[in-house]
Amino acid sequence: MRVAPSRLLIALVALAVAASLAAPPVARAANGPNDAYLAGDAAAILEREFRARTTSLRVERGVVSLDVADLGGADRARVTEALARIPGVLRVELREGAPPSKPVAVGTRAQERGEKQAQVIKDLSIGILPGGHLFKPLVADPRWPHFGAAYHYYLGDPQLESVGTVSFGETFTLYRERLGRGWWETGLQAGVFAVFDLDAASKDLVNADHLAAVFFGYRYDKRSAIARLFHQSSHLGDEFILRNRVKDRINLSYEAIDLRLSYEFLGDVLRVYGGGGYLFHQEPEDLKPGFAQWGVEFRSPWRMPSFRPIAAVDVQNREENNWHVDFSLRAGIEFEGWLASRSLQILLGYFRGHSPNGQFYREKIDSLGIGAHFNV
Repeated sequence: MRVAPSRLLIALVALAVAASLAAPPVARAANGPNDAYLAGDAAAILEREFRARTTSLRVERGVVSLDVADLGGADRARVTEALARIPGVLRVELREGAPPSKPVAVGTRAQERGEKQAQVIKDLSIGILPGGHLFKPLVADPRWPHFGAAYHYYLGDPQLESVGTVSFGETFTLYRERLGRGWWETGLQAGVFAVFDLDAASKDLVNADHLAAVFFGYRYDKRSAIARLFHQSSHLGDEFILRNRVKDRINLSYEAIDLRLSYEFLGDVLRVYGGGGYLFHQEPEDLKPGFAQWGVEFRSPWRMPSFRPIAAVDVQNREENNWHVDFSLRAGIEFEGWLASRSLQILLGYFRGHSPNGQFYREKIDSLGIGAHFNV
C-alpha cells in the first residue's frame, strides 16, 4: 500500500513531538552533567560575544553566577540577558561591584505582581542599534526574511519537480525604548527569496521576490507584536523567460500593511500567533487586498547536549484565492548559538497551497523539502 508523502511527513513530525514530550526531564544535580553543559555554553557566550574572562564563572543547579569584575567594560544588562537565554538556566547572578543585576527567571512567571515581566524584557538594551528583536522570527513562514537554503520536491507539478530555494534577509532594530512596563522598537526588514529549477541544464532562476519593510515592534511579558509597512515585487529569471516557459507575464508588485500578535507559553516551549494585513498600490490593480495569517510553534522543553527538536505550522489565507488555506509545516532540530546569537535550524518541510512565488500566486503547489535556516 502506498502512503501519501504528505501524510507520512506529518506522521513522522507528530511522532517526534510526542517522543520529545514523553522523554523524562533530566534530573539536575549540583555540579552534574547538565550544569557542565550550561557552564560550557555560558563560557562560550562570554568569550565570543563580550570578550569577558570566565575565571569566576560558576553554575550550580542551573544558577549561573559571575563576578562583575570579570566583565570588563561589557554591558551588564546585555550579559545577563544573553546568559539567561541559555535553555536550562534558571537565573543569572552577578556578584560584587555595583548592585547586582536582578535574578532573571527563565521559563517561569515571576510571583510578585510588580515583577511579571519576563526575562526577555527585563534586561534588553535600549537606545540606538540595541541588538536582538522583540518579536521572534516565524519559523514556518515561507516569506519571513532570514538566511537559508532548501531543496524542494514538487509533487505532481506540470512545470517543476526538483527546486532549490534561497533566502537572504535580515531584521535590523534601529532604536528601542521602554513603553510603560513593556518595550517598543522600530527598524528595517529586508529580504530576497529566489527559486531555481534544478532540473534545467543551467539551473534556471525561476523567480525572485524582493521585500523591504519598516516595522514597529512591542513586547510585554510573553506578549509581543509587530506591525509593518512594506513593499514586495516579483521578478522572473531571464533564462526561464528565454525558454518560453512564461505564458502571461504578470508584474506583481504591491505595498501593504500588516500586524501580527504573539503569545508564549511555558517559557519558549509553545508559541501561538495570528494577524492579517491589507494590500494597496497593487499591480495588477484587481488583486484583492485582504490576507490573514496564524500559526503555532513548539520547542522541546528538554534540551539535548547541543540541540533540541522544534516544529512549527504556519497557515495563511488570501482574499485573492477565496480565503483558501495555504499550509506550511516545518520540523527538525535547532542548534543554538552557532553563529553569535543565531541558531542553525535543520528542518524538514511540507507546503500545500497557493504558491508564494511571485506571479505564480494563482497556482497550487504541493511540495516536500529539507533546508538549513539561520534565525535569531
